[in-house]
Amino acid sequence: TANRIAILDAYVGLATVAKERNYCQPIVDDSRTLDIQGGRHPVIEATIAQGTFVPNDTQLDPPGRGLVLLTGPNMAGKSTYIRQTALIVLMAQIGSFIPAGSASIGLVDRIFTRSGLADDIAGGQSTFMVEMVETAAILNQATDRSLVILDEIGRGTATFDGLSIAWAAVEHLHEVNRCRGLFATHFHELTVLSEKLGRLSNATMRVKEWEGDVIFLHEVGPGAADRSYGIQVARLAGLPASVVERAREVLTKLEDADRKNPASQL
Repeated sequence: TANRIAILDAYVGLATVAKERNYCQPIVDDSRTLDIQGGRHPVIEATIAQGTFVPNDTQLDPPGRGLVLLTGPNMAGKSTYIRQTALIVLMAQIGSFIPAGSASIGLVDRIFTRSGLADDIAGGQSTFMVEMVETAAILNQATDRSLVILDEIGRGTATFDGLSIAWAAVEHLHEVNRCRGLFATHFHELTVLSEKLGRLSNATMRVKEWEGDVIFLHEVGPGAADRSYGIQVARLAGLPASVVERAREVLTKLEDADRKNPASQL
């Protein structure tokens, strides 16, 4: 009896939230399509002013677009977007209405995530080692029925090491796992893979620049970012002006050197 009451209470809670926050009933079927129109993050939406969360679409269709490489500036919303997609899929599969305008969601066998920073000092594992262990679990276990979201693979080591690992991971997800997935990254060099991998497409978080400042629109659109705006974010965080200016000088030199030896030659 207690178990039945707990289940009923959970469903009543989901129904109440669905009504209060204008959730929709998703179509859940056996396909591998993932089509979310106007998706929203259920937790973030509840913590900000009503009606201010910017909704975004997510469309993954393995025959043509099974994997999306998401680039864009720091603080633009990449992590929010990929996590809301996973949460919406999870909510749909437990029988809940979802925070979206409409959605058609093919069943997944598992949802794999690799996001954020963590270490295991007592166990002798650095943050990068933990990241690699989690990535290994995904690449070794994900199937063509899985949903995978990956956030910043390879950022915890040297630039070329990290880029190489991220590059190979994208290729493995595309060719071996063949799963539906969202891969958020600051390695803009990876965007050239969309020219070589048929089911991979590029998406980016849109921004506007105004008098030297960056305005985050929190909108996802097709294409690839060419900048991360990390120095602007550092300035907003309060780094000394001299450090910010020197960082800009170094960045210019590094970008000039990179243009002479682009990763697209790989």
